[in-house]
Amino acid sequence: MPQHWRFATHDRAVVGRICSEMSCSPLLAQVLAARGLKNGSDARKFLQAKLTDLHDPALLPGASEAAERIVAAFRADRRITIYGDYDVDGITATSILWYCLKLVGAKVDYYIPSRLNEGYGLNLDAIRSLHEEDPQRLVITVDCGICSLEEAELAKRLGLELIVTDHHKMLAELPNTVANVHPRLPGSEYPFPELCGAGVAFKVAWAVCQLLGDGTKASPRMRDFLKSAVGLAALGTVADVVPLIGENRILVRYGLKSLIDDRTPGLEMLIKIAGLHDKKSLSSEDIAFALAPRLNAAGRLGQARLAVELLTTDQRSRAAQLADYLDQLNKNRQTVERRIFKQAKELVEAHPEWDDMGALVLANDDWHGGVIGIVASRIAEHFQKPTLMISINQDTRMGHGSGRSWANFDLYSGLAACDEFLESFGGHRVAAGLRVHEDRVEDFRRAFSDYVISHRDEDMIAPELPVDAEVSLHDLTHSAIKELDTLGPFGAEHPKPLFAVRNVTLAEPPTTMGGGGRHLALKVRQGDKVLRCIAFGKGDWAEEIAQVDEPFSICFSAGINEYRGYSNVELQLKDFQTNVSPVGTN
Repeated sequence: MPQHWRFATHDRAVVGRICSEMSCSPLLAQVLAARGLKNGSDARKFLQAKLTDLHDPALLPGASEAAERIVAAFRADRRITIYGDYDVDGITATSILWYCLKLVGAKVDYYIPSRLNEGYGLNLDAIRSLHEEDPQRLVITVDCGICSLEEAELAKRLGLELIVTDHHKMLAELPNTVANVHPRLPGSEYPFPELCGAGVAFKVAWAVCQLLGDGTKASPRMRDFLKSAVGLAALGTVADVVPLIGENRILVRYGLKSLIDDRTPGLEMLIKIAGLHDKKSLSSEDIAFALAPRLNAAGRLGQARLAVELLTTDQRSRAAQLADYLDQLNKNRQTVERRIFKQAKELVEAHPEWDDMGALVLANDDWHGGVIGIVASRIAEHFQKPTLMISINQDTRMGHGSGRSWANFDLYSGLAACDEFLESFGGHRVAAGLRVHEDRVEDFRRAFSDYVISHRDEDMIAPELPVDAEVSLHDLTHSAIKELDTLGPFGAEHPKPLFAVRNVTLAEPPTTMGGGGRHLALKVRQGDKVLRCIAFGKGDWAEEIAQVDEPFSICFSAGINEYRGYSNVELQLKDFQTNVSPVGTN
């Protein structure tokens, strides 16, 4: 499916106004205008958002009630258990509340369910076990629980006090707890509903700190804690791929600084093992591609508790040991992932009759359930179809699956339409999980594929590249590209700016680099200006580009490559076309 380039429109008066009022380059002004900003004042507020711009936690539905219950439990010397999730959002949310309560002297511990044995969220056995160990304890969920109606009812019957803090999609009915904290609760007017689990946990911790202070302000010691906890919130926010706007942008902007300035032993060792210890500043990309995968590997391979221990330990030797172990787990995860991807790709290629199917539903009893979601994403991209991958339990023959969408297809609606074949399912538009018995896989495959085909025209659109501005190579000066860094941090709904240049020619033939020639490098020319381009994972473009004998167009993001004392503008190529056909403008 070809990519279309969607060019942003620019009101010249707006671009000129921003340029003048900000004293910035036209390149930055065009991007700010493309992102909906109208003047220098709005642009400055966006670029220079402060921690004090975060909304008071009292505005977050349920946060005040939860804080009161937590403080009451602490003052009554009751045990407080944080019930987390095994992904980075859940791990960091758990760590934030654990740190907060440990600092004030509370009896606090945490429970992280096994991804492989217990699955996501609250479960009945865990509720019973926690009650048997200590019926007087307070249980606080983070990043889960808002749909756990049966589990909440069991806790209620047992007399186990339960608080739910979550950010996921809710059911029509809410769990029966002493407090539900969620930015989208019915009737909520919370100004920013896009917080992740760690963001919600940070707000609850803030509310607790206020109560333990003078009622409205935290003590100096707890203010210092909150400033450092922003780093953990940033980790969860980036890893959970929530929109990097509003409060999330503030948390990540200041959290990246906190990860450098206020490192705990665990964060210090995690940053070191990821090879980032010499960097003066971190980026959201460093979290997404270096830190988060190592933390996630623990959860994917059934050892999420170790990731929480890494983030909360005050022992440098233990932190170094854990960071090294998580790094090895991540390498193991990558090995398993490569093997399953190869098997899945070969499975599809061995079934040419699947070529006409609207989706891929793949099942195997030798696939690790912790990594099939990542592989499903790669298979969906490779074959350009929604993909569901199912790991079959060799004893029960029950399959646990993970799916990824393609081309904006609504995966959740597709599963809902085929639920007669499934034991259970959940998720959202672009990613979902399911349980299906092996005997129903073939029927489910046909039904799901038919649904995708019947909804292809209305639901599926060609992938688009949103181009912030059309420029010339001469516009891409070193100073202009450095200025674009002020737009960061980048992430969901606030991506790194994309630019397009028409009528470039090859200055040097393309070459491949990296293991197996996976990556592409080339130089392009426009007039007397020559710039280097790289394209990660696109080594297969080399032959096609080499055969282009006419001027062509490129779409790219731009950065500065610093190597051996040299600093040069470098373009990260996203697409090239001989004839650009934009979908339209926005």
